[in-house]
Amino acid sequence: MTMISKELCDEINAQVGREYGASFQYVSIATYFDGQALRKLADLFYKQAAEEQEHAMKFVRYIVDTGGDVVIPPVAAPKAKFASAEEAIALALKWEEEVTAQVNHLMDVAVAKKDYLGQQFLAWFVTEQLEEVSSMQTLLQVVQRAGEKNLLMLEAYLTHAD
Repeated sequence: MTMISKELCDEINAQVGREYGASFQYVSIATYFDGQALRKLADLFYKQAAEEQEHAMKFVRYIVDTGGDVVIPPVAAPKAKFASAEEAIALALKWEEEVTAQVNHLMDVAVAKKDYLGQQFLAWFVTEQLEEVSSMQTLLQVVQRAGEKNLLMLEAYLTHAD
């Protein structure tokens, strides 16, 4: 028995690809910071990459559990070069804002289909996006305040934020 509409299943499959894309982008950002010997920033983005993979797998498991077909779309290559820490973190914030809109769209589809199970599942992601956007906004503000020449201060800030 299938407990998910084809429309929501297709949209969630697309989201799986976007979550893996985000994971790849965060690995790329992490390696940028690793190359700058900014270990705390690198670790933060490696963790973000792993978290995005976990999100992708939550979506995959939901499709499987509801009897849908998992069809993972192609994933575009991430941006590989950054001119500054601010550019890299601004990209991460932009991405999280886009994901928020994507998750809200998934919820809109679940509501339109009167898919209460889907709405309950997606509610976790709606709440998660508040944390994701908020943390990236804060990180961007701190890097803007510190400036590129004072990124070691940001490393110290992240050490005490743990």
